[in-house]
Amino acid sequence: MKLDDIKKLEYAIAEITEVATGFGLDFYPMRYEICPAEIIYTFGAYGMPTRFSHWSFGKTFHKMKMQYDFGLSKIYELVINSDPCYAFLLDGNSLIQNKLIVAHVLAHCDFFKNNVRFSKTNRNMVESMSATAERIRQYEIEYGNEEVEKFIDAVLAIQEHVDPLITKPVRGMSGLRTEAAAPPTERTFGYEDLWDLDEKPKPPERKEGPAKFPPRPEKDLMLFIEEYAPYLKDWQRDIMTMLRDEMLYFWPQMETKIMNEGWASYWHQRILRELDLTEDETIEYAKLNSSVVVPSRHSLNPYYLGLKIFEDIEKRWDHPSKEDRERFGYKGGEGRQKIFEVREFDSDSSFIRNYMTKQLVDELDLYVFEKKGPEWKITDKSWENIRDQLIFARVNGGFPYIVVEDGDYERSGELYLRHMFEGTELDLKYVERTIPYIHRLWGKPVYLESVIEGKPVLFSYDGRKHNRKFL
Repeated sequence: MKLDDIKKLEYAIAEITEVATGFGLDFYPMRYEICPAEIIYTFGAYGMPTRFSHWSFGKTFHKMKMQYDFGLSKIYELVINSDPCYAFLLDGNSLIQNKLIVAHVLAHCDFFKNNVRFSKTNRNMVESMSATAERIRQYEIEYGNEEVEKFIDAVLAIQEHVDPLITKPVRGMSGLRTEAAAPPTERTFGYEDLWDLDEKPKPPERKEGPAKFPPRPEKDLMLFIEEYAPYLKDWQRDIMTMLRDEMLYFWPQMETKIMNEGWASYWHQRILRELDLTEDETIEYAKLNSSVVVPSRHSLNPYYLGLKIFEDIEKRWDHPSKEDRERFGYKGGEGRQKIFEVREFDSDSSFIRNYMTKQLVDELDLYVFEKKGPEWKITDKSWENIRDQLIFARVNGGFPYIVVEDGDYERSGELYLRHMFEGTELDLKYVERTIPYIHRLWGKPVYLESVIEGKPVLFSYDGRKHNRKFL
């Protein structure tokens, strides 16, 4: 980029930042970098500027870069959730493209800073991931590239199975089976202990038999294996800890994809209305914006859906109907205040559940369709069912909900997992390819209970062969 163009961009950034702040956006200090496509797509494939080396990132880079080279897709920017917030702009962007992008990333950074799902994320993750990459590099030197890569293959196969509500490992279970703890003495009112002073204390009753391990189903498969897998070495547990931390960093972005992109799209439109654009810039902006927030025939565009829901919220709170005024006490003129409130407290699932209306479903022409024979057919246009399907697709980041049911199955240290089936069957090919990775981590036979064709089924792998039986 020429020096004159850089000066124009710096002026535009200052102007857009002032407008965004005036609207009430609150973001971390920004750092902008202009990068060639090779660097942008490397960051896109790895998810961060620095990360550990793995063949899967190279595969993703090859696919993304090929699509860019053939003109099939283009990444204009990448923004990192950190303090300061880093934004990487594609070298070759026009000035108006960068104006839109700067407004867009400022809204992203506002969302990162203020949405409750991001409140516990590590704001120094760029440095943390760099340190992780260096530690894994040292393990590769010490234990060999192949050994470390095979282990990381297994960890990445289950990396999405974490529980973001657990912020620190809960240690203390010294064995796979422990004796049941004595129940606490119950009291019916505050002074009962005074009346019982003359009574002979009764020995606490103890439950017979071994306690279940874990005592309740455990969602965080990554943490459970890291803590209790009997044969993992210290360096392997260390890698699992680091990769789990990385997934917890990315998890809020999975929970808020529609909201985050909708919020950024809303604000880049609103901010650019305030700028004094030339005629050519206005036309170029309109073309670019229409390509970003365009509805898709085959899938949901999160930019478009999120934008439309935010716009609908603002409209309904600014100009409530008579029914809404009487029923909910809406006063009118509160649209901007409401969308800031939604931005702070909601995730995609609650965003859709609370604010997707029949009118909006009709306006967006949403419906459920599936393939029947050689043709695709509409199967449902009920707005409640459409809303519920959208919510279901966002629960748990869209990944199967699998829990550790028993970490000492058959009292032999085997691992029993359960798929919390809610209507969507597991992909059998993925099941057969993933269970061996779990076995590699756990070191003993692994079982997975699920539902296929309406019947409970148990998958298992003992290190040599797969087995499947209906229960």
